[in-house]
Amino acid sequence: MSNPRFAGKSKKRPPLLSGSSARRSGPSFTFRGIPAYIWMPAVGLTGSMIYSYFSHLEEVPLTKRKRWIATSEEMEQMLGDEEYKKLLIQFRGNILPAQHPAAVTVERVGSRIANASRIFAAQNPKSTTIASAPYTYTVIRSDQANAFVLPNNHVFVLTGLFKYVKDEDELAAVLGHETAHNVCRHAGERMSSGILISVFARLMYLVDPSGILSALFMPAAGLLHSLPHSRIAEVEADQIGVFLAAEACYDPRAAKRVFQAMKDGTRGAPPEFISTHPSHDTRIAKFDDWMKDAVAVYDSDGGMRCQQVREEMAKERYMAAKGIVRRESERYGYGYGT
Repeated sequence: MSNPRFAGKSKKRPPLLSGSSARRSGPSFTFRGIPAYIWMPAVGLTGSMIYSYFSHLEEVPLTKRKRWIATSEEMEQMLGDEEYKKLLIQFRGNILPAQHPAAVTVERVGSRIANASRIFAAQNPKSTTIASAPYTYTVIRSDQANAFVLPNNHVFVLTGLFKYVKDEDELAAVLGHETAHNVCRHAGERMSSGILISVFARLMYLVDPSGILSALFMPAAGLLHSLPHSRIAEVEADQIGVFLAAEACYDPRAAKRVFQAMKDGTRGAPPEFISTHPSHDTRIAKFDDWMKDAVAVYDSDGGMRCQQVREEMAKERYMAAKGIVRRESERYGYGYGT
């Protein structure tokens, strides 16, 4: 029998959790009023970026400069090979044959520099890696005085350079510089820097969708970051290059002669701060800082080591010249005697 006091009334149980009471009952993850769904991803992203930065820091051999490289050696080598094939097609009508005297000389000097780079890598195992691919040397007929290197050991020399390079010691200074770029993985450093700048440029659109901020950021990044780092890389290649030349028994003092000749033959160079390369005056002055140690390598063992090597170089030059005379004789039907 029902109780009349409760007639017409139904029992209602309060909800277990509802509204603000539900929020108050659980643990709070806010940080100074910032909800967890905002600050937790931000902290995670920041931590990941910091870890990524420090885990990709590497040290340049000899100079001990710390730099950030995100690219792998395999990626750099693959891109270098691809660019090498494109350039062979681009310059196919102006590439000197392998038997040309200039090509023979570049190959001979370059091979000694390449061997010196392997010795340098063995002396600096923690900060130096050498691609296993053999070096290729391509000499291009051009009025431009230039030389450059691609990852995976592809060196290009433009014949206009021979206006300033008069002997093998001076050529070794140039090839040592280019080889040093590969030893230091400067191409990978440049690519990594470009990736980082591109990421920041895209993030600018989150702050300013109009793109004005990004448009201002890119030239500023070039002027304040990319160009100064390019000049640093060039100075490092100069420094390591003279040591590679000295190790290969080429006189490192020839490097100053090359850049002095370039300075004397160049007019209207842009100001250093907007250039990818240091000025000739800067580079010539820098050589004085390293030359004493480089000459010590060249004169090691009382000069006996390099004296023997340079005698071998003289024999190689003689045999190369003899081979040229033989080929020319065969080509034009002249008599050739031993």
